[in-house]
Amino acid sequence: MENLKLIANKTIEHLVKEGADKGKCIVSSKETNEFNVDSGEFSLFRTLYDNEISITAYKDSKKGTIAVNRFDDEAVTEAVKNCINVTDSGSPDEAWDIAPKQENRLFTEGSPDPDIERLFERTKELLEDIKRRHPLIIIEQMIIAHVKQNDIYLDTNNTEYELISGKYAVSLMFSGHEGEKVTSFFGTDVSTDNLDKPFIEMGSIEKDLTDVENQLNTVPLTGKFEGVAVLTPSCLMSIMYSIISNFAASSVILNGTSIWKDKIDEKVADERITISFNPLDERIVCSERFTEDGFISENFDFIKDGVLKNFAIPLYVANKTGYKRAKNSSYSLVIEGGDTPVDDIIKGIKKGIIVGRFSGGEPSINGDFSGVAKNSFLVEDGKIAGAVNETMINGNLAELLNNLVAISKETVQEGSTVLPYMAFDKVIISGK
Repeated sequence: MENLKLIANKTIEHLVKEGADKGKCIVSSKETNEFNVDSGEFSLFRTLYDNEISITAYKDSKKGTIAVNRFDDEAVTEAVKNCINVTDSGSPDEAWDIAPKQENRLFTEGSPDPDIERLFERTKELLEDIKRRHPLIIIEQMIIAHVKQNDIYLDTNNTEYELISGKYAVSLMFSGHEGEKVTSFFGTDVSTDNLDKPFIEMGSIEKDLTDVENQLNTVPLTGKFEGVAVLTPSCLMSIMYSIISNFAASSVILNGTSIWKDKIDEKVADERITISFNPLDERIVCSERFTEDGFISENFDFIKDGVLKNFAIPLYVANKTGYKRAKNSSYSLVIEGGDTPVDDIIKGIKKGIIVGRFSGGEPSINGDFSGVAKNSFLVEDGKIAGAVNETMINGNLAELLNNLVAISKETVQEGSTVLPYMAFDKVIISGK
């Protein structure tokens, strides 16, 4: 870390010397120890090293940013000069800024020092568990790694953050195979800061493997109907990211196209819905501890009891628009579980669908969406009737939040989010 500090100090000194009014840099060093499995067999173990300096300069109300992957004096000096050249060619904007002087902090997160032998044993165990419990699953690719990262943030206001973090990351890509029947690929990911539990018990790995096996035998779904869509936690995550992107992210707030632009402190969702950005939650592994603007990250509510409380915008957009700056930019979403077990939610559905994955284009400005429901199951008269394919769903993201049926008691914690199952009514479901 001392070497990273020296590099950061040199970078800031060069920025000031080259005429920057303000500036910041993040110096990062990452080490990844990684096992690769292809077609169900170990294929590779490797250690990767990545270095990067991200430099931002502010001069005459202009901003410039550049990144390089060399730490030697010559590279740093050249990078700063290039950054100033980029800044000089930009357009002035008084809204560019960094955080005022903050308290210097040292953050140590997760497990910085890996247990490679234990990681190998857990990886081998996962392969064996899958072969034993899910014989119809073929692992197309498995990457299991320990990632250690050291970061130094330093700016011209003398704010300095040190971050030492380490986590274990599991990434699977698999499909179901039985004779000539083959399912589509499905992926699942988990991050953890310890190796106390078998990987197959973490996140939704076991459930996802089971669901893909069940996709080998599908039931026909014909016609079109309006029904209930139960979104699994992984599908819910992608839908929530679309909602944030469409209604609360920097671009739509800056250009004024968000249909929620005048809805702060107004009801936009069912009162049972609270969505938070919580990087400090103990269930979130090695998430953001400081923002790119130089603020210490804090948890905040995006929607609280159905009421829109904040947009997901950084300091620049806040300065341009007058809205509050988001207290973090982590997208570490937390939606707490409700009171109803997911099995009971399904029992209450006359006709609907459980959506494991959604594949569609970008929603329209008003939130209209349409796409294919992947890894999905038909629900009829409170029972799962079977897996379906070639099934379309469409609706509106804003209306979805106001058509909540229930939130499951169960949540899935996969390291970056904590999410339940959520059921929404009035979704258009179309078969062949």
